[in-house]
Amino acid sequence: MSVMPAVPADPTVIHPMPGQPRVVLLKPLVTSPLIEVGEYSYYDDPDDATAFETRNVLYHYGPEKLVIGKFCALGTGVRFIMNGANHRMDGPSTFPFPIMGGSWAEHMDLITGLPVRGDTVVGNDVWFGHGVTVMPGVRIGHGAVIASGSVVVDDVPDYGIAGGNPARLIRRRYDDADVARLLELAWWDWPAEHITEHIRTIMSGSVDALRAAAP
Repeated sequence: MSVMPAVPADPTVIHPMPGQPRVVLLKPLVTSPLIEVGEYSYYDDPDDATAFETRNVLYHYGPEKLVIGKFCALGTGVRFIMNGANHRMDGPSTFPFPIMGGSWAEHMDLITGLPVRGDTVVGNDVWFGHGVTVMPGVRIGHGAVIASGSVVVDDVPDYGIAGGNPARLIRRRYDDADVARLLELAWWDWPAEHITEHIRTIMSGSVDALRAAAP
């Protein structure tokens, strides 16, 4: 009897779990040119996961981008605050008077050209717990874990575990040598068919086993 070949999951469906509308793949969902998401990264929300662009990416007026890598897991309520949320702080008031209209709009120059931190970039294989808030311009490394309820204000290194408000690095998941090996292997860039053959090693194997499984 012939054995059917292993078939990779479909990265183009919005709802990968039948009967579970709360889980969405982000790459086929997002439409904004200011948001880039890699394959298989997903968001989970029982209310309306398909509203991710408007409910979870806030004050996103550009030109800065939100970039999320492949195979990222975003828990309910993960929000990205973008640079458009910035206010002046060099005068007595932080209130953005010009956006209220009328003759106040003549002073629009006071709220343009504010300092920005650039794109918000999330690496591959990052796990965000429930209710995480990511502030503008943060860079979160590959394989990082962000604890529930954290407010990420600074960069998180590759394979770092961060938590708290403001989030602080709690520990690294691997030592520097193994992190370097993992980044070199970059399993998330393997062909989908090869990933399919080595799911168990990717999920529960050692770094040595992952190296042995590399294409």
